[in-house]
Amino acid sequence: MPDFPLYAIGDIHGQIDMLNAAIALIQDDGGADANIVFLGDLVDRGPGSREVIDLLQQGQSAGRPWTVLSGNHDRMFADFLSSGRIDHPRILSGISWENPRLGGLETLASYGVNAIDMPVEHLWAAAQEAVPARHLAFLNNLPTYHEVEDLLFVHAGIAPGVPLQMQTAEDMMWIRGPFLTHTKPHPWLVVHGHTAVDQAEHQGNRVNLDSGAGYGRPITAAVFESGQVWTLKPGGRQALRPVV
Repeated sequence: MPDFPLYAIGDIHGQIDMLNAAIALIQDDGGADANIVFLGDLVDRGPGSREVIDLLQQGQSAGRPWTVLSGNHDRMFADFLSSGRIDHPRILSGISWENPRLGGLETLASYGVNAIDMPVEHLWAAAQEAVPARHLAFLNNLPTYHEVEDLLFVHAGIAPGVPLQMQTAEDMMWIRGPFLTHTKPHPWLVVHGHTAVDQAEHQGNRVNLDSGAGYGRPITAAVFESGQVWTLKPGGRQALRPVV
């Protein structure tokens, strides 16, 4: 683990106010130029998906050391903008991106698209007109992982035992079961989101920072430094130790 502070922010899901609060906690701890990894799922469910993308894009353009990863919701949004596709084989319940459980319509509403009773083909046309091309380009160019020494940042997780160069983008954005149930060490401490928990948790071989912003719970900001992990609270760092 690096001997300098490296920060990460879990799933955002359009919660722009929570995102600003999480960034403020990081800046209080590490300054305005803190190195931050955003773990994906920028959009859907919350009210401010457009503002989230604007903020992150502007931060990178200003030269901030921010790495933004792609989550499955970001990929679904980009796929819809590119092709009108609203489903995905990894959604086991068979619902579509526009279903309230996934929250795609909230993302479109943040761009001013009123999707009530609109057929999919008309919704797609309205979205293509409303969403700036730079936002789609931003989504299409997001990496699926970020490796720093013995830390691996990824949205959903990895296929256990598979070399990094052979991991698939689909697994990195969608995997759950085989990764979550794996208890042996990985070559890295894997820092991920995707699977919502009540609060951030350290499982020894992985750290889950998806604390449920997609369901109204606070976004988690964390710091990794010199072999230790903390979450950030208004009062400062709080140790996040492996579950016994």
